[in-house]
Amino acid sequence: MKKQILALFLSATVLGGALCACGGTSSGAGKTSGSPAVTPAGSDENSSSGEIVTGGEITVGISQDLDESLDPYQITAAGTREVLFNVYEGLVKPNSEGDFVSAVASDYSVSDDGLTYTFVLRDGVKFHNGETVTTDDVIYSFNTCAATSVDSALVAALSAVTDVSAPDAHTVKVTLSAPNPDFISYVAYVYIVPADYTDNATQPVGTGPFQFISRSVQENVVLEKFADYYGTPAYLDKVTYKIYEDATAVMTALNAGSVDLYAHLTLSQEQGLPKEYNVLEGTMNLVQALYLNNAADPFNNEKVRQALCYAVDVDGLMSLTADGHGTRVGSSMYPAFTKYFDPSLSTYYTCDTTKAKQLLTEAGYPDGFTFTIKVPSNYTPHVDAAQVLVEQLKAVGVTANIQEVDWNTWLSDVYQNRDFEATVIGFDASTLTASAMLERWTSTSSKNMINYSNSEYDQTFAAARASTDDSQQTELYKKCERILTETAANVYIQDLADFVVLKTDLDGFKFYPLYVIDLSAIHYVK
Repeated sequence: MKKQILALFLSATVLGGALCACGGTSSGAGKTSGSPAVTPAGSDENSSSGEIVTGGEITVGISQDLDESLDPYQITAAGTREVLFNVYEGLVKPNSEGDFVSAVASDYSVSDDGLTYTFVLRDGVKFHNGETVTTDDVIYSFNTCAATSVDSALVAALSAVTDVSAPDAHTVKVTLSAPNPDFISYVAYVYIVPADYTDNATQPVGTGPFQFISRSVQENVVLEKFADYYGTPAYLDKVTYKIYEDATAVMTALNAGSVDLYAHLTLSQEQGLPKEYNVLEGTMNLVQALYLNNAADPFNNEKVRQALCYAVDVDGLMSLTADGHGTRVGSSMYPAFTKYFDPSLSTYYTCDTTKAKQLLTEAGYPDGFTFTIKVPSNYTPHVDAAQVLVEQLKAVGVTANIQEVDWNTWLSDVYQNRDFEATVIGFDASTLTASAMLERWTSTSSKNMINYSNSEYDQTFAAARASTDDSQQTELYKKCERILTETAANVYIQDLADFVVLKTDLDGFKFYPLYVIDLSAIHYVK
C-alpha cells in the first residue's frame, strides 16, 4: 500500500508549494493484512519464549559485496564492517548498549593523568589460525594500524600514542602525549591480528566468535563458528552471507524463503512478506542526506544549498517512503550519539517554498537550474528518497534527474573521485565518537567527498579534538554540527528506520548503535 501511495505521488502534478504538507506523519509501526508483525526494538516481544537450540546454519542477505580488501585496517564500507565485526576484535569491543566491554583484554585501567592505559590480556585467547594471542601481537597491531589504517580519525587518535610496551607477558601499556577522553573507543577498532601475518586482505584471521572460511566475489561470504573462542560461544555453526545487489532479487529470495535474515529493508519491502518471517524495527544509525558537491556549480553557492533545504519537506518525504518511520536529523549526527545530538537542528529548516525561491533569486537562479542525483541502485531507501526529492524540488523550479549506478561505480565515481553533483546516501560512524562523524567534513580530510571547506569549521573541530574537558569538547562538536547546518553543507534528512526480517524459528537479534550485525547471539528456537 505504501509503495502505491509513493507511486501515485510521483505521478502527480506538482503545483506551487502544495508538497509542503509538513507534519501529520504516522508514527505507528503498522501491520498490514498478510504481513509479518513489526516489533519495536527493546519490546518484550523481541525475546522468544522458545527453547534455545544450539547449532544449525543460516543465510543472511546483504545488499553489497565487501571491500576488495578484508584487511581490518583497510575497511572503508560500512557493509564490510557489519560482516567482519564477527571476525575481528580489539582489546575492548562495543556492545548493544554502546558501552565498551572487555574482549581480548580482560581488564584495563587508566592513570590519573589520563596518559597511560594499562591492559591485562585475557588468558588463552586464540586466533583463528590456532595461535595464542601474545603481547607481541598487540604491539604489532597497534603499530600496523597506526601506519596503514585508512580511517583518518583512528590514525589521528593513534598519532598521540608515544609508546606501546609490554612490561610482562600479560600486560600492555599504551602511553599518550595528551589525554583523550575518547581514546578507549578507538582502542576497540585496533583489531588484534597475528604479528607479521600478511594475508588478511584475502584470508582474514582474528579472534572473534566466527572465523572466515571463504569468499566468492559478488556472490557470497562464508563464516563458521570458532570452536576455540574464549567467550560465550556462538550458537550457530555456519553463516553464509548472500549478496543481492538488486532490490528485485532480494524480494524474490525473501518471498521464496531462501534467506533467513535480512537487515535494512524499507517498510514497503517488509509488507506482504510470508508469515514465516518476523520483522524487528530499529534505526540504521546513519545520517541520510542529499549530499551536495560544494565545489560544483551551483552548489558552491551557500544560498543555493540553503534554498534546497527550505524546498525539501522532510516530514512529507518520511511519510511517503516509510509511513513516518525514522528520525529527522538536521546535521551530520544521528540520535544514538545522545550527548552530541542536537535535536533543535532537525527543524532548523522548515519547508518554505517562498523562501527557497527568494534565495534562488538572490543567488542568481530565479528560474531554477538542473542537476543530477547519482544514487546507488542497490539501496532502495536512498532511491525512494531521491524520487521524492525530485518531485519536491519541482515546486521551486529546480529540476533534478536521477542516475542510478551500481555500488562499485558509486564508490569509484562519487566517493573516491568526487565526480558528482549530488547523491543520496547514508553515512555512519566507524567508531562510537563524535569525531568519527564530523572529521570527514574538515577541508583536508580524504573522506570529504562533498569538498566542504569552512575555516571556522576546521578551527572548531581542531579545538574540539584538542580539548581534554569533556563538556567543553561536547559543546565544540555541537558547534561544528551547527556550522554544517547553518551553511547548508548538505540537505539533511533522517536516520532511517531499520527493518530487520528473520525467520520465526530464529531469535537473538540485537540492534547496535553502530552499523553491525552481531551473529553470536542469533539462534534457533523450538
